[in-house]
Amino acid sequence: MTTLIERMRQELVRRNYAATTIRSYLKAVEHFRQHISAPLEAIGPDDIRSYHAYLLGERKLAVKTVVVKVCALRFLYIKVLKRRDMKEDLPYPKEGKTLPVILSPAEVALLLGSARNLYHRAMLMMLYATGLRRAEMCRLKVSDIDSRRMMLRVVQGKGGIGREVPLSKTLPKTLREYYRWMKPQTYLFPGTVNGWRADKPITEKMVWAAVRQACVRAGIKKRVTPHTLRHCFATHMLESGADLRTIQMILGHSDLEATTVYLHLSRRHLQATTNPLERISISDPAQLERSRRKRKPE
Repeated sequence: MTTLIERMRQELVRRNYAATTIRSYLKAVEHFRQHISAPLEAIGPDDIRSYHAYLLGERKLAVKTVVVKVCALRFLYIKVLKRRDMKEDLPYPKEGKTLPVILSPAEVALLLGSARNLYHRAMLMMLYATGLRRAEMCRLKVSDIDSRRMMLRVVQGKGGIGREVPLSKTLPKTLREYYRWMKPQTYLFPGTVNGWRADKPITEKMVWAAVRQACVRAGIKKRVTPHTLRHCFATHMLESGADLRTIQMILGHSDLEATTVYLHLSRRHLQATTNPLERISISDPAQLERSRRKRKPE
């Protein structure tokens, strides 16, 4: 690690960035350094632009991936090197907005019922019943569950903001069965070291594997990720009558605008208004001509 990258790491720590963000930013900057093959302090706007174009044009990376790399370089040059003029040369690439995949309640039930074992079942139910991000679930501790109040504490969510999430009445039954079997000590879902169980957080890769295996066993063809269960949780809550503000607080969104996407996914809200076609009167289609040929003028 070069002296400059170490300075960047210290600045990220000083500003209390999440450990995952620190790793991503340092990795992105190191990749940029290797690609340019020049001292980072000597980089100019032309080098930045060519690298940016390389990521999108030649590498054809996903826009979200490029955004992370841009964020890392912005932090390096603006926050660490104080070169605020570089901001104009590091624009965020335009990203097309697509609606997330949503499973029906019946499909969610099929997915949960197809979990490979009790360990996977408990994880999948936790994701769907609380709307947690996968990283938040990985860091859950046994002490974060308040069974008397039926609340779950998210000590450090995205942006370092904590929150409380109400527990489903159905979830504790599975969790108690899981606890009696697994007997976790610190972390609710302990990971492994060299194939042996260890008192450390489970990796996000294991959560992905649990979802993927359940999808295959359930025969679900949609592209389902751990985050899909968070989307399903929010959409199904909205369809059950919860208001957007409540869903925002449970999900830990800093802006209500991020929560409004679920209005576009909720079947109940989309079908609540009358279609304008139903307000007009037109003739019976049975009376229409069946030929597409143009008639000759008489």
